[in-house]
Amino acid sequence: MSDVQTGGVLTAAKRKKIPTSKFGLPGSRKYPMPDRSHAANAKARATQMVKAGKLSSASKAKIDAKANRILHG
Repeated sequence: MSDVQTGGVLTAAKRKKIPTSKFGLPGSRKYPMPDRSHAANAKARATQMVKAGKLSSASKAKIDAKANRILHG
């Protein structure tokens, strides 16, 4: 297990170590998902951002799909 996946707090240093492929929106490195708890959190935050008008439904669908792969194996 890498040091990125230990503990629930994602510091700036740990975030920088996460590969781009582990983000819900890899192009902008938003919605990090290095583990199951962060994947669940990404889904919740994406839902909030859609309701606030700050995220498109298409982007939310991408985040949800990636998070579901992590959460449900």
